[in-house]
Amino acid sequence: MKFKAAALAGAAALALIAGSASAADLACLITKNDTNPFFVKMKEGAGAAAKAAGLDFQAYAGVKDGDAAPQITAIENCVAAGAKGILITPSNDDVGPALKDARAAGILVISLDTPLGDKEAQDITFATDNFEAGLLIGKWAKATLGDGAATAKIAMLDINKDNISVDVLRDTGFLTGFGIEVPDLKVLASEKDARVVGHESSDASPAGGQKAMETLLAKDPDINVVYTINEPAAEGAYQALKAAGKETQAIIVSVDGGCPGVASVKSGVIGATSQQYPLLMASKGIEAIVAFAKDGTKPAVTEGLTFMNTGVNLITDKPAEGVPSLDTTKGTEICWG
Repeated sequence: MKFKAAALAGAAALALIAGSASAADLACLITKNDTNPFFVKMKEGAGAAAKAAGLDFQAYAGVKDGDAAPQITAIENCVAAGAKGILITPSNDDVGPALKDARAAGILVISLDTPLGDKEAQDITFATDNFEAGLLIGKWAKATLGDGAATAKIAMLDINKDNISVDVLRDTGFLTGFGIEVPDLKVLASEKDARVVGHESSDASPAGGQKAMETLLAKDPDINVVYTINEPAAEGAYQALKAAGKETQAIIVSVDGGCPGVASVKSGVIGATSQQYPLLMASKGIEAIVAFAKDGTKPAVTEGLTFMNTGVNLITDKPAEGVPSLDTTKGTEICWG
């Protein structure tokens, strides 16, 4: 398995260590928050890679998805400290101007997982193919329902209404995979298909996912497919369904592939999830900063892509014909968190 070695190595990595090397050797990581297991593991992996490379390392985080202000402050702090590189999972495009200033100051800027709308705000993105991640769970849900897909009632639990790139890509990827026409792949909720009950903001968190699911169940109690932006939101959605006595009525699909999420697939809480690899994103990002600090070399992407693809696999114990997947045994071997 292509990503197995990286995933297992990451699981054994040491915890984050912030050193006090010279400013010329500083690498910064800025995540959307410091509670989501995806970002926690990314921080761990970047810290371990930076330590191994002899880099000073500082980690910052926003309070929640979509909250740009703390990230902008963190970017400014990194610029003031003379950082060589910034790795960031941007909350939204509001951080773009600050990142452009960082690039103008000679800092390498790498977006992790979430590409920015302004291409000049980053040198490169290391990410899951988030559209593909959504596409896989959409195809799986459609194939699992079979003839019932034609009359499905679908709940869409996004991050928020801000059209954050990762949010839009996963959402529209899922709808496309399910066979629903999406007129504008750059914005949320452009589809007109009556099978979509609605889109609600989850803040990519358990509490937000529960509230969003409750809102949509009040709109239509017969929802039988639930798309979630990530596994924390899926956890909340399940709790809402369970409280309403409808936990066996709907299939839940998600994206992340953390060990808790894979365990939820194994237990049947989540039907299928698209597994991504935050440790690989983080370690590759640190490698790029090391190379840039050494001689100014910047990473390049494969021809035809706009980002460095760190891979995605569908994890499910109920494989669907025509949709490639791994079972939870394999998913557990290569999961994170």
